[in-house]
Amino acid sequence: MRRRLAARLGQSIVVTFIVATISFFAIRAAPGDPFSYSAKPLSQSLREQLRRESGYDRPMAEQYLRYLRKIARGDLGYSFNKGEYVTTALAQALPRTLLLAGIALVLSFVIGIALGVTQATRAGWFDRMTSTVILIFYSVPDFWGAMIMLTIFASWWRLFPPGDIVTPVMHDYMPAWKAFADRVWHLILPVASLTLLSLAGIARYQRAAMLDVLPSDFIRTARAKGVSERGLVWRHAFRNALTPMVTILGLTLPAFLGGLVFIERVFTWPGIGSLAAEAIEGRDYDLVTGTVIVGAILVVFGNLLADLLHAAIDPRVRE
Repeated sequence: MRRRLAARLGQSIVVTFIVATISFFAIRAAPGDPFSYSAKPLSQSLREQLRRESGYDRPMAEQYLRYLRKIARGDLGYSFNKGEYVTTALAQALPRTLLLAGIALVLSFVIGIALGVTQATRAGWFDRMTSTVILIFYSVPDFWGAMIMLTIFASWWRLFPPGDIVTPVMHDYMPAWKAFADRVWHLILPVASLTLLSLAGIARYQRAAMLDVLPSDFIRTARAKGVSERGLVWRHAFRNALTPMVTILGLTLPAFLGGLVFIERVFTWPGIGSLAAEAIEGRDYDLVTGTVIVGAILVVFGNLLADLLHAAIDPRVRE
């Protein structure tokens, strides 16, 4: 098990390095630079001076080596458009993204797994109806689905705020309990959007896994011994059908983070997704690469966690 964990850690470091390298060259292949798209009025001479000071006039290979040296020191660079160090911007945005993504991911798996199990054990109209609804949600693009949620619940019915993390200005003057409620109120719509658009695939996979396990011989043996249907489903079938879902967790994370970018942009949630989109629009080299590195770390950490959970559930992989 330790050897397996060490190998996975080594693979994670290599994957993060490759992703960072690709993002480094990809953003620089696009037209312009951080000073060409700056919101601040800059003269041509000042832009050239800033390019020289930042090293953007150097050969690409030299820029890459200098960037690797900075990363080795823990320096992700400086964001000219934000006017602060990349690590500072990431430190402010990351907790907001983890809050939104963590709640949505837990809800997606809890609701999706429960729905998939119920579908597999209740064949008939319930399975057909819920499968149709799930297929609709599964087919909706993340951006479009978030826009629909925003239009219905924030524009037409005005049940929830249209965006941001808290109510501007007023939040700082609210008592503690009301400030907490205000933050939760702003969380509901983006969390609901991300959850609904994610649980559909999870429910489909869980339903298929349960349908594979339910006809097994050990289920028929347990039923012949008088085990209740509830016990058959949750104590026997569900435990064996849960192993594929751990694998799905690792596969879901990249798509989940991709959808998170759209959700944050639609609801103006100030997280890593919004930060990455703004950085790409402004050709903010260091900030783009920094957000990509953070995203890669989150994905490889999620896959490593999925491997550990797989080993905890299935003793056959504990070697």
